[in-house]
Amino acid sequence: MYRFLLTPRWWGINVFVLLAIPFCVFMGSWQLSRFEARVDDHRSAEAQADSARTQAPRPLAEMLPVDKATSGKRVTASGRYGDQLLVPDRELDGRAGFYVLTLLRTDGGRTLPVVRGWLPGKADAARAPAPPAGEVSVTGALQAPETPGDNGVSARGGLPPGQTGAISTASLVNLVSDDLYDAWVTLDTADSGMTAVPARAPSGTGLDLKAFQNLGYTGEWFVFAGFVVFMWFRLLRREIEFARDAELGITGPDASASSGSPAPTGSPASPGSAASSGSSGSPSAAQDADVDASTPVR
Repeated sequence: MYRFLLTPRWWGINVFVLLAIPFCVFMGSWQLSRFEARVDDHRSAEAQADSARTQAPRPLAEMLPVDKATSGKRVTASGRYGDQLLVPDRELDGRAGFYVLTLLRTDGGRTLPVVRGWLPGKADAARAPAPPAGEVSVTGALQAPETPGDNGVSARGGLPPGQTGAISTASLVNLVSDDLYDAWVTLDTADSGMTAVPARAPSGTGLDLKAFQNLGYTGEWFVFAGFVVFMWFRLLRREIEFARDAELGITGPDASASSGSPAPTGSPASPGSAASSGSSGSPSAAQDADVDASTPVR
């Protein structure tokens, strides 16, 4: 009954199943490991942010370049404030507002973007407090450059002069001529009249949409593996039923059509019926015969 498994058709089906199931399981396990790695990064980032608040600040030069290990760490830098920009469309505690971004020309000659605080409402340069004059020393959390369209960062262009959508060297290089650090700092304590902006976790460490996409892909790959197994058993069951029906001599409803012989449309006429049909003329012919028989011969 199972000899059909040795046919070329079933060899192909079996080889496909043996390759598809391990592949689906491997891809599902890989996506699950990506999700677990993001969860671990998220926990590490939260623990790092908590410990960074109690650690003593370190010089900016010692913490560069910014990576997952240094992002969120407290740093200190000295210099003089220069140009001031606004960063619109930024939310804080569910309220819309904007950042006040001031460029700090450090003693080393390069310029560090510093977020001095957040203000509610629409971005307005007249509402932003002027930066302190003279030599200043700032302390805050080190942050990596932002990417437009990621983590709530606005990607729209056409902003008014004096505004930028993202805090990054790529965005600021078109607005200022300074030699910029590829990083920025948010102050621990905002300047008067503003609210301090909390540090953000490094990119790729939060439980964002990408993390849950990995979890969704995990389920899809395991569902694909189960579907392959289900279809294999379904095809096997159908083939066994066909083989059993053939052994019992059971044919399908269209067996006569598939045999190639046309079905009879009627029974052949017997000689007796042909004779009777030949002798039975029309009614008018029978009447003429009666008339001829009754006429006397003279």
